[in-house]
Amino acid sequence: MTPSEASSGPGAPGLDIPAVTVAPGDTATTSVTVRNDSDIVEAYSLEVVGDCASWSTADPPRVSLYPGTSQTVTIRLEPPRSPDVRAGETPLGVRVLPAEHPEAVRVLETTVHVEEFRELHTELAPSRRRGWLRGRYRLAVRNRGNTPVRVGFTPGQPGEELGFAFSPAEPELQPGESVEAGLRVRTGKPVWFGAPVVWPFTVDTAEAGDRETAREDATAVRTPLEAEFVQIPVFPRWLLVVLAALLALLLAWFALVRPVVRSAAQEAAEEAAGEVVQPRPTHVGEQGGQAPGTGGGTGGGSDARPGGRDAQAPPGPGGDGPAAGEGTSGGAGRQSSATIDLQTSAGETRTGTYRVPANSVFGVTDIVVANFQGDEGVLTIMFGDRKITTIALETFRNQDYHWVTPIEIPENETVTVEVTCEKPGTPATGRRARGCHEVLNVSGVLSRTTR
Repeated sequence: MTPSEASSGPGAPGLDIPAVTVAPGDTATTSVTVRNDSDIVEAYSLEVVGDCASWSTADPPRVSLYPGTSQTVTIRLEPPRSPDVRAGETPLGVRVLPAEHPEAVRVLETTVHVEEFRELHTELAPSRRRGWLRGRYRLAVRNRGNTPVRVGFTPGQPGEELGFAFSPAEPELQPGESVEAGLRVRTGKPVWFGAPVVWPFTVDTAEAGDRETAREDATAVRTPLEAEFVQIPVFPRWLLVVLAALLALLLAWFALVRPVVRSAAQEAAEEAAGEVVQPRPTHVGEQGGQAPGTGGGTGGGSDARPGGRDAQAPPGPGGDGPAAGEGTSGGAGRQSSATIDLQTSAGETRTGTYRVPANSVFGVTDIVVANFQGDEGVLTIMFGDRKITTIALETFRNQDYHWVTPIEIPENETVTVEVTCEKPGTPATGRRARGCHEVLNVSGVLSRTTR
């Protein structure tokens, strides 16, 4: 580089500094020769001015010259490798200020050509994603070079199982500018069962376009960013175990439990389907050699079994009336039973009764209640004015009660069953019934109070 000369005298001719080329991160120098053409000793201060002043210095920054002498001053240029130092032409000025004659100040000018450098910094987050079919990632790109660039992304993978989509696909960045791009990774087909599948891939970031001058410095070469997409199965392993257990329980139900339940329901329906439950007589003795349940000669009394139809035993007020069971012959007491068959429409309340015959006492030891349809509602059993129990129909199909000490019901008192039908059930036929249907069987000892 050819130095220029600066004269200290006012109006002295001088040459400007030649143009200088420098690369960011490197050092370039030029020189200025200062000559004292005055007749006194003069001191000169040299200062770099302009856009290059922050990274340029004069060495030495001050010289003292005798008349007719000169000295060369080195101008050192050290631009940093930073996006703040833009590539291109940058003006440079060197101001020479005499101490004794400040009015004779001179500014020597030149142009500094700052070379281009390209450097991209990219971060991929997260490095691992989990999903059924797709995963989303973020690419943070920063242009650390000193010239605008248009960035392109290149994905890579061992196979062709993944698809990639970048948004934006080719962002343009000014020096020092950053941008965040979205990356969506998608697989072609789901994994239904089994272990998760790991798909590794890479993303390389480079300058897009076909510019011949576009090249990155060797120090800025980057390795591709690595990441993984973990494809999880749609149905986890534990779900297979649960499904297998449920299938086993379902097969056990149809093979073992369901036939037993249907058989029990059918037997209960057949037992209570008739209007009258068959009696269960117990022989306690014979009178006058006559058969049980028949009067004897002229002294034979009337049949006093529960539910008998005689002048002293009027029928009960229930909708379907009770049916009396057969008992043994008369005497101090005989085993007897009666059945109250009650049908009730939905949303209504009805009662069925059995009245103890005149001149008799009924000692109740057992009652059996049948709800073979599975109706819903409330059933109440009363012996005279005494409430024995209240049951929710939906809690049972067959229910029985037994007493060691009989509960005595005097003559003309009643055994009453009251049913409030809320929802009719479904009998063994499989079709929902139109009304509720309950059967009460009461058993015990029927004794005569007079001879």
